[in-house]
Amino acid sequence: MTPALNKPLPEFEAQATGGVKFSPQAFAGQIVVLYFYPKDHTPGCTTESMQFRDKHKEFLKAGAVVFGVSRDNMASHEKFKQNLELPFELVADTEEKLCHMFGVVKNKIMYGKKVKGIERSTFLIDADGVLRQEWRGIKVAGHVDDVLKAVKSLRKEAA
Repeated sequence: MTPALNKPLPEFEAQATGGVKFSPQAFAGQIVVLYFYPKDHTPGCTTESMQFRDKHKEFLKAGAVVFGVSRDNMASHEKFKQNLELPFELVADTEEKLCHMFGVVKNKIMYGKKVKGIERSTFLIDADGVLRQEWRGIKVAGHVDDVLKAVKSLRKEAA
């Protein structure tokens, strides 16, 4: 079931780095930023992850936890996280369950061939587990600042 704006997320569970099990229920009471990216150790994904890293303290201060999601396995995620010194966990969606649930698997053309890839997307979930905002097919530049602004305005609404 695809999550819909202003509706609670369906229940699911996914494995993340650091032995963390991610589920909306496990993070109830916190704002969650879930960003989907195509692949560990690639230029755009590295830049995006570093921007989330650099603003991480501001996300925490605003009451949000950040999770990155890609189809890479746990070993790749652990290495990516270590190389970039990421202070947040990465979800290994090797079976594409979350990717399909959130509708981020898209047909892309790479080097003239049709391939299924992950569309860079971010989802903002409020403290009650309700999907509040989504960004799809985003460009990396300026995106993390937009998400942080949305988190802060969500925080004001809840206050």
